[in-house]
Amino acid sequence: QVQLVESGGGLVQPGGSLRLSCAASGIIFSRLALGWYRQTPGNQRELVAAITSGGSTNYADSVKGRFTISRDNAKNTLYLQMNGLKPDDTAVYSCWTHWGYNYWGQGTQVTVSS
Repeated sequence: QVQLVESGGGLVQPGGSLRLSCAASGIIFSRLALGWYRQTPGNQRELVAAITSGGSTNYADSVKGRFTISRDNAKNTLYLQMNGLKPDDTAVYSCWTHWGYNYWGQGTQVTVSS
């Protein structure tokens, strides 16, 4: 059974930082591409960042230079370091992988507000 469990969300002031984590189980973690999506009410889910099994990364234009995606295959954990947060980054962030099907975690709320 595939499980993706996010943590690390919260309330932060503009300009602040957060580090999200996603603990994965039930998959061969090291062989899979992984990513972070975000969604706000009434909007479609948006891909924020992705990382291949080989470590190549890509980012949405809106977060380039501010967010960094990384993975620790020994811990089956995906990370998203978010710096220079803006109110527009407020959303529910979910991790994703594809292993026959698309899988998402339950999400963690990130709120950027003063």
